[in-house]
Amino acid sequence: MIRLIGYFFGLASTLFLVVAAGVALYLVTITKDLPDYAVLNSYEPPVTTRVHAGNGALMTEYAEQRRLFLPIQAIPDRVKAAFLSAEDKNFYQHPGIDVTGFARAALAYVTGGPTQGGSTITQQVAKNFLLTNEQTMERKAKEAILSFRIEQAYSKDKILELYLNEIFFGLNSYGIASASLTYFNKSVTELTIAETAYLAALPKGPANYHPFRREKAAVERRNWVIDRMAENGYITKADAEEAKQQPLGVNVRRGGPQLAGSDYFAEEVRRQIVDQFGADKLLKGGLSVRTSFDPEIQMEARKALQDGLIDYDERRGFHGPIDQIDINGDWAAALSKLKPLRDVPEWRMAVVLAATADGVDVGLRPDADSDAADKNARGRIKPDDMKWAYRDSKGQRSTAKSPAGVLKAGDVVYVEQISGQGNSYRLRQPPKVQGGMVVMDPHTGRVLAIVGGFSYAQSEFNRATQAMRQPGSSFKPFIYAAALDNGYTPASVVMDAPLEVVSGGEVWRPQNYGGEVAGPSTLRLGIEKSRNLMTVRLAQDMGMNLVAEYADSFGIYDKMPPLLAMSLGSGETTVMRMVSAYSVIANGGKQIKPTVIDRIQDRYGKTIFRHEDRACEGCNATVWQNQNEPTIVDKREQVLDPMTAYQVTSMMEGVVQRGTAAGKIKVDLPVAGKTGTTNDEKDAWFVGYTPDLVAGLYIGFDSPAPLGRGGTGGSLAAPIFGEFISQAAKHLPHSKFIVPNGMNFVAVNRKTGMAAMEGEPDTIMEAFKPGTGPASSFNVIGMDGNMSQEDILRESPQAQQAITGGGGGLY
Repeated sequence: MIRLIGYFFGLASTLFLVVAAGVALYLVTITKDLPDYAVLNSYEPPVTTRVHAGNGALMTEYAEQRRLFLPIQAIPDRVKAAFLSAEDKNFYQHPGIDVTGFARAALAYVTGGPTQGGSTITQQVAKNFLLTNEQTMERKAKEAILSFRIEQAYSKDKILELYLNEIFFGLNSYGIASASLTYFNKSVTELTIAETAYLAALPKGPANYHPFRREKAAVERRNWVIDRMAENGYITKADAEEAKQQPLGVNVRRGGPQLAGSDYFAEEVRRQIVDQFGADKLLKGGLSVRTSFDPEIQMEARKALQDGLIDYDERRGFHGPIDQIDINGDWAAALSKLKPLRDVPEWRMAVVLAATADGVDVGLRPDADSDAADKNARGRIKPDDMKWAYRDSKGQRSTAKSPAGVLKAGDVVYVEQISGQGNSYRLRQPPKVQGGMVVMDPHTGRVLAIVGGFSYAQSEFNRATQAMRQPGSSFKPFIYAAALDNGYTPASVVMDAPLEVVSGGEVWRPQNYGGEVAGPSTLRLGIEKSRNLMTVRLAQDMGMNLVAEYADSFGIYDKMPPLLAMSLGSGETTVMRMVSAYSVIANGGKQIKPTVIDRIQDRYGKTIFRHEDRACEGCNATVWQNQNEPTIVDKREQVLDPMTAYQVTSMMEGVVQRGTAAGKIKVDLPVAGKTGTTNDEKDAWFVGYTPDLVAGLYIGFDSPAPLGRGGTGGSLAAPIFGEFISQAAKHLPHSKFIVPNGMNFVAVNRKTGMAAMEGEPDTIMEAFKPGTGPASSFNVIGMDGNMSQEDILRESPQAQQAITGGGGGLY
């Protein structure tokens, strides 16, 4: 018997040794192919890029995997406790493999109890970072070996940090910080026990515990985690019972721009980052981007442009409903399937339920989070609140005399609630006309606002930065700046009379708007009244090569052709370029680089881009030793003589006070600007500025077409600027345009430009550079070969003082 026992013992020992040798050989074999766990030291997961406004508010995020990295020290103990309870209660005791935990999970599986994790957190780190998800014994063996090695190489806190920042929570959310924001729109430090427990329940299977599709399962799993937290002593039983009574409370954070009206601006930022750093850096690099975006200025610019577009569009009549649905069934459900303009929250989509002579009854599209009572919300449009729609698409009065002649049951339209009038609504429609607007700080080039059209949801094309349009007369200030920089004065006189230009066998006959002429007039009157004929003569007198040189130096065009027609703004440029060019005049002639980005930092906080490149000497002094105050060294190119810049500004103040924009801009601040209208009134422009802000805009159809008689910069664009600047003025200091040292002011006759006698009517204090002044005799630029002296006398009786032929006008 003893011999038999010895025999079996020997056989078992041999078998054990063979198996052990086989296992050892197997482990040696798979160990050779193990990935290097040292890569965990250089862990750089894809991290969300966050874009912030100038005031620090979050604008938007870009990510391939939405993740924000949090060091373990920043993760609250409650959050750690929830995940340890849900996934690995013995994490801080086991060496990487938890045999008891594995047995407990297996038993729960066999008996049908709640699913428990069989793998430790360390094993999950090994799998997620170094291995695949394949369900094989070889992968599990590798996982176990790597877990032991990882535990020897890294601290428990480091392993937990890796785990909490890597795991997937669903809804394209990776890592605990991102999950907290995605599900509850909170930081991890603000999470409640119930919220923390729900997040800890998700890694096991986000789809299985979806907060809306699988709410019951989600609550059960969350409550199980809460019980484990109490069982492990992390919370009291009373806290656990209270937490289990709470609803899930998931408040999914919406994607896209977080600040109202920021869509166009955010897209411009995205485009520039991709151009400079590449798409991978944007989506995975965890950049922190501080932009120049000003939320208040943006909303004021957006409202002003939208109001102008709506006003013009409604004067052109009703385009018709945006869609048609059947109202006999569940009209709310049918209406919910249509996509509204999400970035125009003031409007609601509605369906006409009944239209009579007394008004229109509408059913309102329910919001996604509407309760049952709001699913069939209704409103009413009174006849007076849709009178504009009685006109046809050409603005002519149509046969419709009441709402019943405009709308019918089933028509889908937009409505806007009338403030203070309950369920009363005003009929609205997305305008066909479009436009773009840019607001900029002229001293730094920081772009404060971009409005690329009526609605980003309607059209993503950014008309402020991408649309190439003719600036028309808004280009004229640069003609006059070139003249003033080259010997002319604001009092120089140019002939405003019919003109023929022969080029290549063809005759060009430019005209003033309206066709009238004014005879000899000063440069000031020429810009105030936007005289085309004067501008062409002035450009002809200077030479278009000089004009082209100035246009290029201001950044309006790239290599502008020196053609005379270009003097009237017939080339194509963008609103952004025009606003940048006007900013040079507004800041005293300094070149600027427009920017939508102030600073970019990488994931470690290192600054990799900064717009501000001026040096501050003495700013970093550590000790006060009676030294001079720090000075900022401005190395920017002086594009324009500061005196010339002030002269042009003064002349453009006249545009606002007496010229083509008179009466359209009413604000208690100095304002200069210029209107612009292109051929056939296809585009209407206004670019204007105060001492601290520049804003420019245009209105026009995307496929250029006439805006109609009177569709000028003065009648369409200037009022929009006026509405905007009246609101923006609340944020601006009440400063004045800076008058350069040495500038002389002399009273001159507004028409002749000659020195005015004391008490003489129609005079103005004109700004002159040192060594210049009003002419002592009446010189007219562009007179010879065009008009006789008798013609001049007839057009301008003041010319009787003196007439001198020739085209110099250099004083």
